[in-house]
Amino acid sequence: MLERASARETAARVALGALAKAFLSQFGIGVLSHVVGIGEAKLDRGVTWKELVELSGREEVLLNCADADAEQRMKAVVDQAYRTGDTVGGVFEVVAHGLPPGLGSHVTWDTRMDGKLAQAIVSIQAVKGVEIGAAAEASSSFGSKVQDTIHYSQEERRFTRGANRAGGLEGGMTNGEDVVVRGMLKPISTLRRPLESVDLETREPALAAYERSDVCVVPAAGVIGEAMAALVLAGAMLEKFGGDSLGETRCNFERYLEQVKNF
Repeated sequence: MLERASARETAARVALGALAKAFLSQFGIGVLSHVVGIGEAKLDRGVTWKELVELSGREEVLLNCADADAEQRMKAVVDQAYRTGDTVGGVFEVVAHGLPPGLGSHVTWDTRMDGKLAQAIVSIQAVKGVEIGAAAEASSSFGSKVQDTIHYSQEERRFTRGANRAGGLEGGMTNGEDVVVRGMLKPISTLRRPLESVDLETREPALAAYERSDVCVVPAAGVIGEAMAALVLAGAMLEKFGGDSLGETRCNFERYLEQVKNF
């Protein structure tokens, strides 16, 4: 069971995700991740796309948090877990920037973009929850406090939102804002101080087997989350714009953008 559920399987996903990200970059679309929480240590502010780009360009990465102070608080939590032979979970956030409106569908439940992204993220080992936009905040607020107002930019010739609490998705489709998806990881189960279990042969109480243990896998999971989001979004781009070559797909994409601006 230990190896069957191993996250080593995601190495192939990350490799394919790199190709998906390269494809999306041809249309000015970027997909990046960062850590927003480890244990009780949380990042309590929003992060700009520019900050994420700068974070992705760092040569040395500690916990892949865009805020230095928050990252040190997270490190303290990881250090404590290591000293006590424990593990700790957390939350990563994936942001897709530069997407056009209209990817996905409102027609059927299984073609909704929010559903596809949620399934892709929660398929990652140890991820037990997904949040799109400000879902947690919205669930405990009034509608007047969480709905995104709609505006029109004459300069950009496109509809915009006063905020992005919806996480770039409305009615199962992208709305032109950044798509923001969070994955919530439980602490991994391979502790250095084994938990109670049962011997499969004797059915008697026993301690769980221990091979090795990462204390915190949240930053690594964020990289996998990038790959999964990129694969879903690349598939949606091909489904909408098609083409037998990259040039034809790009041509279809550019015509679509012009059509949207003239709507």
